[in-house]
Amino acid sequence: MTAPPSPAEQKHRVRLCCGNGMRPDVWGPFSARFKVPEIREFYAATEGNVAVFNFDGKPGVIGRLPSYFAARFPIAVIKFDFEREEPYRNEGGFCVRCRPEEVGEVVGEILNDPMRPTNRFEGYADKAATEKKILRDVFRKGDAYFRTGDLMKQDDEGYFYFVDRIGDTFRWKGENVATSEVAEMISVFPGIKEANVYGVAVNGHEGKIGMMAVVCESELDLAGLYGHIADSLPAYARPAFLRIRPSLDVTGTFKQKKMDLVREGFNPATARDDLYFGDPAKGVFVPLDQALYERIQSGVVRL
Repeated sequence: MTAPPSPAEQKHRVRLCCGNGMRPDVWGPFSARFKVPEIREFYAATEGNVAVFNFDGKPGVIGRLPSYFAARFPIAVIKFDFEREEPYRNEGGFCVRCRPEEVGEVVGEILNDPMRPTNRFEGYADKAATEKKILRDVFRKGDAYFRTGDLMKQDDEGYFYFVDRIGDTFRWKGENVATSEVAEMISVFPGIKEANVYGVAVNGHEGKIGMMAVVCESELDLAGLYGHIADSLPAYARPAFLRIRPSLDVTGTFKQKKMDLVREGFNPATARDDLYFGDPAKGVFVPLDQALYERIQSGVVRL
């Protein structure tokens, strides 16, 4: 039986962790490993007017906006056109609010009211950059909303769930794929320490197909990984290509970089790491050499 913590241990034990950016798949293991009973996640940006807080610590949630607060905090999740990579507008030219559990871009109404300073948006020194963050005539003529550039969904109880940054979502076989959700599923597979998911172009195909770059902490079971992905994801969301790297590049704020990975794609001549292709006939990730690459690009290998 484990002895109860001493008074000194109790004094120095962390009981509350507050911040933003904790992935849902990390939440539980982090709380258990470091014995942090309460985690409070929030979402906000220094220059923006959208802020939500998960006061009750519901795992995986970045915040909540109950319906009775909607008028005081005019935040909306609006439909997004993933092919054009811009907010969807109906026949009248206005944006449309998402239904519960539907993914869209989060925007906040800009109100230059001295009594409501949290709804202001001062903008940037660069006027062009400021204008790019403002969406006009959203629900009525003359209104203006701040664009967060983030895709989220909201449930019936008002809880917000972060999905992905705009640009990190790709489209394959007519379906939208959120890279963060796929990466979370892959990260739990034994042997994978970190995963970065993105879309790559293939000759003769519309959209982009999924690819993953991973860092391994032990030998990777390539057949087991293929089965795990097949069992956990719909066909359109399954990464077809695997790239094993010693590390993943991140920004100054520890966000994963994707652009170089997207540009190098799955070409063995440019992506100088171990590359693999998820072979559906064999049910395993097989080594991807230049010959196989050419067969895929020429359409001999069907995707």
